[in-house]
Amino acid sequence: MLREAPPRVVLFLCSGNYYRSRFAEAIFNHRATAAGLRWVATSAGLRPDHFRFNPGTISSLVTEGLSARGIAAAPPRAPLAVCEADLESAARVIAMKESEHRPVIAANFPRWTDRVVYWNVEDVMDAAPFQTLRAIDHRVDELIEALVEAPSWL
Repeated sequence: MLREAPPRVVLFLCSGNYYRSRFAEAIFNHRATAAGLRWVATSAGLRPDHFRFNPGTISSLVTEGLSARGIAAAPPRAPLAVCEADLESAARVIAMKESEHRPVIAANFPRWTDRVVYWNVEDVMDAAPFQTLRAIDHRVDELIEALVEAPSWL
């Protein structure tokens, strides 16, 4: 009997794994399931030093944004720091903002600098939450569409 291959992984990265990457993870998982894709998202932070500034385990902007879209938030978990194994296990790695994250990736994971896909999604201090969440919505929709059209796409 053949065993089914595990789902492919997309890894979303931001600085604190509190806001942007967590929203992208939740939206992606909801939409990938609805589209019947064998992909799953995870997320992690590039700057663990930022974790201590986060009140709670996930931004209330994320839970409110998910609720407004009729999506239940995943059980709470603490922000996670990315490690080399996370990068290796992902079929696709997406960092939320190139100017913010490329230098951190270059310093900590240099062989990944040009293998990461960089979006340009602003953090909460640089854009209104509705703009940031809408931008992530749009980018995740594009990603889901690309995966539906070419499921083996890397």
